[in-house]
Amino acid sequence: MNLRPYRPSDVSALAELFYQTVHSVNRRDYTAEQCRVWATGHPDLSAWDASFQAHRTWIAEEDGHIMGFTDLDVEAGYLDRLYVHKDAQRRGVGTALCDAAEACARAAGVRRLETHASITARPFFAARGYALLREQKVERGGILLKNYVMILEL
Repeated sequence: MNLRPYRPSDVSALAELFYQTVHSVNRRDYTAEQCRVWATGHPDLSAWDASFQAHRTWIAEEDGHIMGFTDLDVEAGYLDRLYVHKDAQRRGVGTALCDAAEACARAAGVRRLETHASITARPFFAARGYALLREQKVERGGILLKNYVMILEL
């Protein structure tokens, strides 16, 4: 597995990976309706590209296939997205991506990272030492989805 920076040509593949992950991996913890509004299959690719370019974004790939991605808003100390391909779960992809983001944050002098972890991702972040700050419900398309605000002191 190789980690590399984001390229604008990745945006469509990342949107598809996001959709497939939500509708397969996260489906065990969220209803079909919740997954439908979370990952509609029709993202604004220009907005995604702008967000990825504004953040530090890493792509994990193997043999030319994207296995996962994460992005970090260094200024806010916010680990935004972390998604691993449904066929690459439990192979160290998420760990490698988080390691890169956390190292970047430390190097930039960030003292505390925050993430909003899904029900599915909460155990992963907890095992990395992220503490639960609070449970929250976010609204997407009139539907509520539960997630967790978690922090890591660096």
